[in-house]
Amino acid sequence: MKKKFPEAQLDMTPMIDVVFQLIIFFVVTVDLQSKALETKVRMAMSPHGPIEEQKDPRTVVVDVDKDGDISIMRTRLSEGQLLTILNKARNESGQSTPVVIRGDYAAKHEAIKRVMDICGQAGLWKIRFAALKEKAS
Repeated sequence: MKKKFPEAQLDMTPMIDVVFQLIIFFVVTVDLQSKALETKVRMAMSPHGPIEEQKDPRTVVVDVDKDGDISIMRTRLSEGQLLTILNKARNESGQSTPVVIRGDYAAKHEAIKRVMDICGQAGLWKIRFAALKEKAS
């Protein structure tokens, strides 16, 4: 005598829960990334510049606004505080730690040079400048 087994069915509820959790995670992560950048900094255009393909997770992004004020992740810093942060980054990740300077298009070159000099004092030599490839619509 053969026993009849009911047809096996896959319960999709746990899979749907996981998908919704992943969606929430990515929405929150993208939102935090955009809030980390200073919106007061209006960068210059560079339509012929290269596009950054891969970001180094060690990268330190320094913003310089039109008044010459320095900030990292929307936190205003003095030159001494910036030097301390860059020294710590160098000690943890080495001299090849990349620094990206996001200067406002109206910032004076003197303010950008100050940040570059601080990078040099900290022993960091891998410095890049951020610019916009195209205007946001």
